[in-house]
Amino acid sequence: MTTASTTSRAGGARVAVQRFGTFLSGMIMPNIAAFIAWGFITMLFISVGWLGGWHPVSDLIGGFGNADLINWPGAMTALAEDAEGNTFAQFVGLVGPMVTYLLPLLIANTGGRMVYGERGGVVATIATMGVIVGTNIPMFLGAMIMGPLAAWITKKMDSIWDGKIKAGFEMLVNNFSAGILGMLLAIVGFFVFGPVMLGISSFLGAIVDWLVTYQLLPLLSIVVEPAKVLFLNNAINHGVFTPLALQQAEEAGKSILFLIEANPGPGIGLLLAFSFFGVGQAKASAPGAAIIHFFGGIHEIYFPYALSKPATILALIAGGATGVTTNMLLGGGLAFPAAPGSIIAVTAAAIPPAAGGVANLLVVYLSVLLAATVTFLITAAILRASRKRDLAAEADTFGAAIAQTEANKGKSSAAMDALRASSGAGAAAVTTDREIKTIVFACDAGMGSSAMGASVLRNKFKKAGIEDLTITNKAIANLDGTEDLIITQQQLTERAQGRNAGAVHVSVDNFMNSPKYEEVVEMVRAQRGTDA
Repeated sequence: MTTASTTSRAGGARVAVQRFGTFLSGMIMPNIAAFIAWGFITMLFISVGWLGGWHPVSDLIGGFGNADLINWPGAMTALAEDAEGNTFAQFVGLVGPMVTYLLPLLIANTGGRMVYGERGGVVATIATMGVIVGTNIPMFLGAMIMGPLAAWITKKMDSIWDGKIKAGFEMLVNNFSAGILGMLLAIVGFFVFGPVMLGISSFLGAIVDWLVTYQLLPLLSIVVEPAKVLFLNNAINHGVFTPLALQQAEEAGKSILFLIEANPGPGIGLLLAFSFFGVGQAKASAPGAAIIHFFGGIHEIYFPYALSKPATILALIAGGATGVTTNMLLGGGLAFPAAPGSIIAVTAAAIPPAAGGVANLLVVYLSVLLAATVTFLITAAILRASRKRDLAAEADTFGAAIAQTEANKGKSSAAMDALRASSGAGAAAVTTDREIKTIVFACDAGMGSSAMGASVLRNKFKKAGIEDLTITNKAIANLDGTEDLIITQQQLTERAQGRNAGAVHVSVDNFMNSPKYEEVVEMVRAQRGTDA
């Protein structure tokens, strides 16, 4: 009744780190838009920003008299004077609180929701406020720890009296218990947790300073570049680099740490080398992948190419180290996270005046160019050295490399789906005696490629004249047992079965264009007795 490719149970340290990295990035990535908003506000309105030096203020608000200025909401914080006594629009009342309070609290709330829903998010936010006030610095690491911890404590507290509350008193108990617990955790965060996290943050910052002082920062590429190919990049980038980089950017206007993982140079160098010197499917698909990577910022698109020829990881390391060295020696950096890591996002984050403006942008561009060049040359040498052997091989290993990339990532991906479109894997036909009314596409996040897959299948049923089905997409964690048929990427099927063992489970390699969709349509058509 269930169709699923047999998948081996992943284990070991790599899987544990992957899961940890997914959890960390799950707190940061949904809030990237807020980081970018803060970055643009900083770029425009601080004293050295693009709009920060307007003189006089009447240029900004036009025609208002002095009395109106005094009564203007926020005038006392939005106006400032430079060394010559000229007034300018600074919006200092917005930039500082955003990075000190808003961004960490968003992270804490997201982490709390991941652990215990809305209730966990509320308590996590209250508790993290204590940590922030106790340190008075952008406490991102503290938010990433205190948020989930506070939610977990809330969950354990609720389990104590679960099912024991008399009817009518549930709201009273829930609200007061969460409020009291939030208060206690905020106090603990202020007096205990905050100082501890301040020490940890200072220690990590000292390590980075030591690496910079002794010019050892490029050695991080030895860890970062292989980690990216194995989908451990989120654990490193969003778990360590981004929190430290935000604190550096707050103090210095920019940080090199934003570019260690996000630099698109190594990836574009690898893909260009495959475009010229690769073989088979890898060579044919590399030019399109290069565009997606460089302008779309989807770095995962180049991971299968590296896996198909593991020696090229050395080229990625060399290219990454070259980019880091360039930025370290010439002072390049970004003012806020470049997410996704496209050249467009990198440009926006490199050009703010506080980060050095056009001069800094040119340094960053140079780091991308040199990283791409070094990676291209080394990859080209590796591919040319094995070209005859690769051409003589009967099977192209690129398809297997894509499968390995998906296994490493452990979740569905539109980018991988696009690469796999020409190499589908066979599996047992979809059959069931259960009436299908609700079909759900499930993945880790419940959006992205699963949403597109749901749209594709919805259109197929519409063309078949069957429109009384509910076809949606969800995160696997949100499966509630009401689904009749669940479609997942093959590495996630086992997890989906654990959430709803009674449903029909269909595993696909390609969310965008799987032959399984036709089988599902035919199965439902047969159940309804609908003619083709």
